[in-house]
Amino acid sequence: MSYAQLFTGMQAPAGGSVPQARRNRLLLVDDEPNVLSALRRVFHYENYEVVCCEDPAQALERLKQENFQVVISDYMMPGLNGGDLLKQVRAIQPDMIRIMLTGHADVNAVVGAMKAGAVYKFILKPWNDDDLRVTVALALEQHALQQKNRALATENQAKTKEIEQLARYGVSNRSQLAVMLNKRGLLNTQQVQELMRTRQQQRTEPVVKLIVDRGWASEKEIYDLLSKDLMLQQAALDEFTVDVAVAALIPALLCQQQFVMPLQIEGKRLTLAMADPLDAGLVADLRFVTGLEIAPVLATMASIRAKIAEVYMLSANDITELASNFGSPDPYEGLEIVIEDDGDAQSIEELLQATDEPPAIRLVNSILLEAIRLGASDIHIQPRAKNVVVRLRIDGVLVDKIHIPHGMHQSLVSRIKVMAELDISERRRPQDGRLAVKTPTRVVDLRISTLPTINGEKVVMRILDRNSAVQSLDALGFSAENLANIRHANDKPQGIVLTTGPTGSGKTTTLYSLLQSNATSHKNYITIEDPVEYYLDAAGQVLVREKIGLTFPLILRAILRQDPDVLLIGEIRDVETAEVAFHAALTGHQVFSTLHTNSAVATISRLFDLGLKPFVVASALEAIVAQRLVRRICDECRAPANADTELLQRLGGKFAESMEQVFAGSGCPTCYHSGYKGRVGLYEVLLPDRHLRHLIASQAAVTEITEYAREHGFITLRDDAFNKVSLGLTTLDEVFRVLGPE
Repeated sequence: MSYAQLFTGMQAPAGGSVPQARRNRLLLVDDEPNVLSALRRVFHYENYEVVCCEDPAQALERLKQENFQVVISDYMMPGLNGGDLLKQVRAIQPDMIRIMLTGHADVNAVVGAMKAGAVYKFILKPWNDDDLRVTVALALEQHALQQKNRALATENQAKTKEIEQLARYGVSNRSQLAVMLNKRGLLNTQQVQELMRTRQQQRTEPVVKLIVDRGWASEKEIYDLLSKDLMLQQAALDEFTVDVAVAALIPALLCQQQFVMPLQIEGKRLTLAMADPLDAGLVADLRFVTGLEIAPVLATMASIRAKIAEVYMLSANDITELASNFGSPDPYEGLEIVIEDDGDAQSIEELLQATDEPPAIRLVNSILLEAIRLGASDIHIQPRAKNVVVRLRIDGVLVDKIHIPHGMHQSLVSRIKVMAELDISERRRPQDGRLAVKTPTRVVDLRISTLPTINGEKVVMRILDRNSAVQSLDALGFSAENLANIRHANDKPQGIVLTTGPTGSGKTTTLYSLLQSNATSHKNYITIEDPVEYYLDAAGQVLVREKIGLTFPLILRAILRQDPDVLLIGEIRDVETAEVAFHAALTGHQVFSTLHTNSAVATISRLFDLGLKPFVVASALEAIVAQRLVRRICDECRAPANADTELLQRLGGKFAESMEQVFAGSGCPTCYHSGYKGRVGLYEVLLPDRHLRHLIASQAAVTEITEYAREHGFITLRDDAFNKVSLGLTTLDEVFRVLGPE
């Protein structure tokens, strides 16, 4: 028996020689020979192979040809400092542990190298020999653990791929339960065919659950039939104590989705509780994966779900949330995806772990709370070349609020994606989602949009306050003439009223004010929106869900069979929606909707461009309201100001001819020293009379329609802006920002 066997347990080969363990290799880099000699003496009694290099370039060449476990480098060296050297070392041998020795006073540069991931640890000169030996020993232990973890991860990845392929077969349509129930008269042929189609499209739920959820047969009827006709054994799961090793044979998520539960092993036989024991494909796949013969026993879905929660220490909600976070109902989908980027690759598990870090959570919460406190309508998280800026749209203007380092960007975006149930592994395509946020004072809805840019993913969040009150028409800022016109159109029981303008110009707010101004309990109000911006108890509000095919035209056709009196359509975006909306207006319904155009008259051309017939537009149209939002001067600090002559000339029209008095805000605590508080609308209201309807039906030119409207008192956006500047409601700069030069 050799001496080595006392420590390794190895049996000596026939020749008597024992294979020696591989020695760990250390690379020492320092431009001073006496420092290298001192380092070599530190490790003289250790079982290491020590290689010394006085030149960083020489060390890099050796690294390209040989493998080392640890490198120890000086910081101050000619040509290439230690931080840059270790960054290149990481690129050549990423797994090698990198230690820096420094007597340099600029500790920030060294800490920067550590934050960049180039340095495992740095030690100040003069060093303590014992501390250095312990540090290297710990570094070698970490290196060994990394290698072991990588080997295990590779093995796990291979097994996961194998299980993924088998799992896809396991949830395919190979259960004979539906056929058996059909033969026993519990299901008809049409129901069996529908189950087949459903399983082909959505292969995640067992047949028994689909049948019970549809109410075609009760769970008790199915189990009574299985136990009596097939003599299947029923298991009382509360009497089983499941061993941890047995439970580990099948993942919890697969058990939850397929309603199976491993119970015990006897010899090479695994007793498996199943809600559908006739799923021969699933049984065969689990037999192959576990390497055991499967003995299925019958159990109810509720008892299996309870046992899973008990054994795996997870509730059904936990598992469902886990599946949604991975973005796929398939339990194995995405477990091995690695996100490739210009930097280091991150697995989904690492990203999920990063989102649980307190800095990411606190940062997201603070951004949301600050945006809600300041009354922002949108939050922009925009990565730039040097940092990531958080911008808030307050009163229609974007303001830079927070600058965060690039290192926190990915965990910040991942945290938001997890909250909105988006796919955190997808960073190459835009995604949309929504979530609700409850603050101590109110509940707001967030509409999330992500967009990949060259600097990383940009995230925009639209804030919608559930408790925001619908404003009255008088509070919106209509002039006396425009208010009278819009009330006249709103009093008509049929026809369509359109509000137009760019995104964020207050179109939906105007529509809700119109809808509420004449609301009575004698009418049926229905709205179609994406998303719902205001909540009205008096109206039936429908949310558009494009992902499941619940589109504007589909909902609109269904709503017309709901006996509506008043319809509010969030947006006319295609010819289908336009045709249904206008035909509803022609058949006795009052319709409100929005459209993206620049002016009231241009809306008519846009409707023709959508494909509507001129006589339909002329007959159904009751009013067009074009609008913009400008910031209102703060009432607390408003004061007369000198008008910019050049700006007046660029605005043109009445501004250049007769503008005498302007106002501005000097800034105060009430308006956060911006000079503005709130917003006010600029409006133009076009009401078609008999001759104007004739011009629309005959497809007259836009200039002809505009000229006729101006002759009959039509107030344009610039006219309304002139009046509001004269009244001291807004400034010339705001008008120029929103309307631009004439």
